[in-house]
Amino acid sequence: MIRPITINDFICLPEPIPLVDVRTPAEFEKGRIPGAFNIPIFSNEERVLVGTTYKQVGREQAILLGFDLTGSKWSAFIKQALEISPGKKIAVHCWRGGMRSGAMAWALDLYGFEVYLIEGGYKNYRRWSAAQFEKTYQLIILGGMTGSGKTRLLHQLHATGEQVIDLEELAQHQGSSYGTMNKMLQPTQEQFENNLAFQLHKLNPDRLVWVEDESLTIGKRCIPNPFWYQMRSSFLLNLNVPHEHRVELLAREYGALDKNFLIECTERIWKRLGPEQTKNAILAIEEDRMPDFIRIVLVYYDKTYKTGLSKRNKERVVLLDLDDQDIIANAVKIRASVQELNSGK
Repeated sequence: MIRPITINDFICLPEPIPLVDVRTPAEFEKGRIPGAFNIPIFSNEERVLVGTTYKQVGREQAILLGFDLTGSKWSAFIKQALEISPGKKIAVHCWRGGMRSGAMAWALDLYGFEVYLIEGGYKNYRRWSAAQFEKTYQLIILGGMTGSGKTRLLHQLHATGEQVIDLEELAQHQGSSYGTMNKMLQPTQEQFENNLAFQLHKLNPDRLVWVEDESLTIGKRCIPNPFWYQMRSSFLLNLNVPHEHRVELLAREYGALDKNFLIECTERIWKRLGPEQTKNAILAIEEDRMPDFIRIVLVYYDKTYKTGLSKRNKERVVLLDLDDQDIIANAVKIRASVQELNSGK
């Protein structure tokens, strides 16, 4: 049986159903619905051939070519679907709910699958994603200068049951010139948006949502404008952590990284650091003087943060001193501060 279903109804199903994306590997790599499996009906090259035939010759010839290209593949398609869903209950989509997903749904239905066919395909998921960014959320922005331990505190808050959106985790970048940490590979912009929308949908709108203060861009990924504007207008809890505590934290974190990586990243910001400070920073890296390296680059990052902070509505910024290095105690203090803030509204 083939059951047409909207993307919103599919995402809201009480029990998850495996989702198969039948677009090409290239389309899938650019952006996909989180959790989807790829069973491409056409290879990247075959899709180009079919598309060209459709435009230059006509629809019927393109369909015939499509069957010629996939004739021997259908057994493998069904076997892959069985591996994904042994219970023979599956959802299927292509770009916009056209011939590719229709053909796959027909074949799986013929074999005995219960098939949910996503109306409008991936194109409708992109519309659904955009709609999530337009919704209103009860955001609390966790700010503070580089090295304040904001990400660690977000994770601690999440461990205590708070709702958290970790934008740096989604973007696979820690926001600074050293943000890839020599190991992270950023998703495409499209996939970053897809993943963010999926997480936002899971939130309880009646509860607070904790988000780390970020620039509009995280590495090469851009926060969707509607959500970014909401972040900028929300309350900012500005964590004031002693300078040496920040140096200690960053020295431990960056000290584990490859020296060549740190030097390359430092050289990329030489115009901001200045030639003399860049030289001193690189020398400190080479000589394993991590605290000295951190102190040099923090001058630049602290100045940048203060500039950004000055552009916010001062009435929406709350300063919170964190002198203790105990992350659990600090998370408790942060929650208490926000409770006090909400009670005073």
